[in-house]
Amino acid sequence: MLATLLALAGSGCVSLSDAQRDSAALIADGARSQLVDCTRDDACAQPSPLRKLGDRALRESTAEQPRHYALILDHGRDALLARIDLIRGARRSIDLQTYIFDTDDSARLVLDELLAAARRGVKVRLLVDQLSAIGDIDILGALASSHRNFSLRIYNPTFGKAKLHYLDYAASVLCCFRRFNQRMHTKLLLVDGEVGISGGRNYQDDYYDWDAEYNFRDRDVLVAGPAAAEMQRNFDAFWEARRSVPAERLNDVGRRLLREGAPQMPAAQFRRPARVEELKREAADTELQRARFADQALPVGAVQYVADLPQKHRRKRPERSAVAAPELRNLIEGAQKEVLLQTPYLVFSKQAQQMFLDLRARPSPPRVVVSTSSLAASDNPIVYSLAFKYKRRYLRDFGFQIFELKPFPEDAPIDYAALLRSEAPPLALEEEAATAAEGKVQRELLRGETRPSFFGSKAANRPIRLKRAGIRIGLHAKSLVVDERVGVIGTDNFDPRSDNYNTEAVVIVEDAGFARALAASIRRDIEPENSWTIGPREKPPLFSGLNYSLDKISSALPLFDLWPWRYSTNYEFVPGPDCPAPLPTNDPNFARCYRDVGDFPEVKIGPKRLYVRILTAFGAGLVPIL
Repeated sequence: MLATLLALAGSGCVSLSDAQRDSAALIADGARSQLVDCTRDDACAQPSPLRKLGDRALRESTAEQPRHYALILDHGRDALLARIDLIRGARRSIDLQTYIFDTDDSARLVLDELLAAARRGVKVRLLVDQLSAIGDIDILGALASSHRNFSLRIYNPTFGKAKLHYLDYAASVLCCFRRFNQRMHTKLLLVDGEVGISGGRNYQDDYYDWDAEYNFRDRDVLVAGPAAAEMQRNFDAFWEARRSVPAERLNDVGRRLLREGAPQMPAAQFRRPARVEELKREAADTELQRARFADQALPVGAVQYVADLPQKHRRKRPERSAVAAPELRNLIEGAQKEVLLQTPYLVFSKQAQQMFLDLRARPSPPRVVVSTSSLAASDNPIVYSLAFKYKRRYLRDFGFQIFELKPFPEDAPIDYAALLRSEAPPLALEEEAATAAEGKVQRELLRGETRPSFFGSKAANRPIRLKRAGIRIGLHAKSLVVDERVGVIGTDNFDPRSDNYNTEAVVIVEDAGFARALAASIRRDIEPENSWTIGPREKPPLFSGLNYSLDKISSALPLFDLWPWRYSTNYEFVPGPDCPAPLPTNDPNFARCYRDVGDFPEVKIGPKRLYVRILTAFGAGLVPIL
């Protein structure tokens, strides 16, 4: 009780009064610019080939036969360029919903473009989850006070604050653990209610191939057409939810406004300004946008935007408030030939495990191929440790074919040239590379799904140290292909946290051409130059049955899973005259064509490697929140 009271007392949870919040809101409102730069009906929108896809799709649609255009955004830089093109092409409204919004180069570029759109007459609404929202109170105050056409809300703010400190995290665990863990993981950029982008990417450099240390292999989908209306309804539901609080009414932002008035937006301090300017120039090139994006969009028919509502976070949830997970289960249960699944975090709920067991029990079960992260590539060693624990079950009981992404894939859709561009002198680049090689970072990043926790206000997990230096790639894409007839791209990690805590969204495209294109993208990731193959170890000459039984018993234990000789390990394909192409793990020639590279290839021996084994042994109780 004493610890709880101390934590709450020091957490800064003393709230502003209603009168103080009203005063802060009046200060912000009074400071907002009323000037609009454009008087045209289209808000002086830049010609945007992607925005025009929406007009085209709606013209070609009927109630009985909807028409959509869908574009897979695999490359990070393309995903950022497409967003800028859409923002500049907006005529009426921009709605942006995300889990992470940083203040680095890519995020600041997007912020500046949103503010420019607001000044030319576009209604802009920005909704960010509090746990990963912009942490600079002055920037939040400036945004809240910037323009009458720009609105910023923060979702589910713990203790009514934008920025949390150590005692806030401690108090949140002690007083309101479930609410603190209920996060808005939904990601959406919607322009004029006609064209939307959804998928895995947040607003941070490492999602757009702009980080010098670690970048995500991620994926979005752009959809133009009638399905955008459902995107609009879902965003509106979140915007109006009680947990979505205007930034100026938060305790810390409100105090800043009351104490010093509305701050000015600080000048952008881009780490690599030439790269930012280059992307801006490309975004102004309409013909480039048409050739790179609009001409590549696939005409498709039925498209669904299936997304959880904020009601998922109510104490007494109405039926079907969590809609994303059941829809995905229905798709997988309907598979006949193949399920191709890509997820960074291979941890399943009990319901999902039972579903895969039922698939496996069919007379002719579909093949299940899984692309996921290796420990060396993962941004979250805690989650990987639980995936490692259950590999025997995944291979033996579920019949999965598992491939783990390498940290330095040779043929990933990553813009390596952009990663290396810098205005810094050669010596500075060498120092930056040396810093990365030593496992240090130059700024505090909240990587991927890794957030501060009870243990501290900094990122709880960093990528594990490796044996060699380089710009590391980690998987973050969440996608599904069923029988190469339906493709799914979204935010759902197919894990217990997505089922029970986070709100999620997926785009389901029922089109064979789209499904084949998505399948080809995932299959590229599991090629031998990009991923290791997970397979059974070679049986020892003695006591192989005993070893298997002990491993099975140990991995089934919630605690004390300490058996060191696991059922499976990682394999590297070794091509040669007798091994011209990759083989399945049950092929008689597999052992001849593959080299055992151990449980944690590329990982440097150190405390975090031991950490993973400890969590494997004792961390099963964490599964529901991972």
